[in-house]
Amino acid sequence: MQPTSRQRVQHTLMFLLTCLVSSGLPAAARVLPNVPHPANPFLDRRDYPYNPLGYIASNTLTGIAFSLVLAVALVQTFNLLKWGAWWMACMTIGAYTFALGIACRFGLHVKPNSQGIYITEYLFVILSPCAFIAADYVLLGRLARYLGSGKHLIIPPSRITVTFVMSDITTFLIQATGGAVSVGATTMKLQRLGSRIFLGALIIQLISFLIFTLIFLRFVYRVHKFEHEAWLLHRENRWYNDWRMLGVALGVSCVGIIIRSFFRVVELSQGFFGPIAQSEGLFYALDTLPLFIAILVYVPFWPGRFIPRDPAVASRDTAGVEPESRKEKEDHTMTERAHAV
Repeated sequence: MQPTSRQRVQHTLMFLLTCLVSSGLPAAARVLPNVPHPANPFLDRRDYPYNPLGYIASNTLTGIAFSLVLAVALVQTFNLLKWGAWWMACMTIGAYTFALGIACRFGLHVKPNSQGIYITEYLFVILSPCAFIAADYVLLGRLARYLGSGKHLIIPPSRITVTFVMSDITTFLIQATGGAVSVGATTMKLQRLGSRIFLGALIIQLISFLIFTLIFLRFVYRVHKFEHEAWLLHRENRWYNDWRMLGVALGVSCVGIIIRSFFRVVELSQGFFGPIAQSEGLFYALDTLPLFIAILVYVPFWPGRFIPRDPAVASRDTAGVEPESRKEKEDHTMTERAHAV
């Protein structure tokens, strides 16, 4: 028996909880240098050695990023209520947590040495992509079933979500192990070992998502080549009501997540206090912006507009048809019945 939409949401929330627990440890693993506290650390907050960011967060950049991400979260909430597709709710929840993480940077601007605010900010910023990735995993399986083209996926649609979510849970548990080693390290050698374990988990996670992206691209190619009817399913609709635009949106989302994942891998390869980790511009350009685009793209192309609320009973010939076309079909059917009588 295949899990229901509610069960899928519950599984996703459990996945996010796992990410929450595991991503908090690496945040605490950023061991600060063993130097005495200055008498007045706020004389030069930028060079204060107990400032985990390594810079003073800009309230202007924080305000812009927070407003944009929160706006996307609110619009996605509206789309959920209007169009359905509650199996995408994990992305909407992730958008809210991402906005919350960014908002914590207001606090870091005032108290740059606050470990509590920093860990909260780091936790939510790291947690949010888990939700975005999970939503993309679910979407591909749903899209394949809706088109009746699941045979073109290397992994069956009913298993592709579970397979890749379990992969992410595994990599995050490895990250938790690396974080725990770093936290409990009594020597620089053990601290470097923990950092390398954490980096290795990030690399595995990136490879996993790259494999998923290749599976998605192969699926689109094979539907285009071998499933002419499915490929042109919405050919009578306007371009923005064509399921292929949803496929484009998924592709754009994958690219954004991949860019952000590469950035995190390179960042950690230099260490928690490397030049990339201490650059606010790079954080917004290669972390926040790609993730913002990865969720923004679903605002005009919300999956619920293309995939019926219940794909198991919806007809592929009528689902996704524009209201005018559907009404014409219904009128035609009633006319035929009148003539038959």
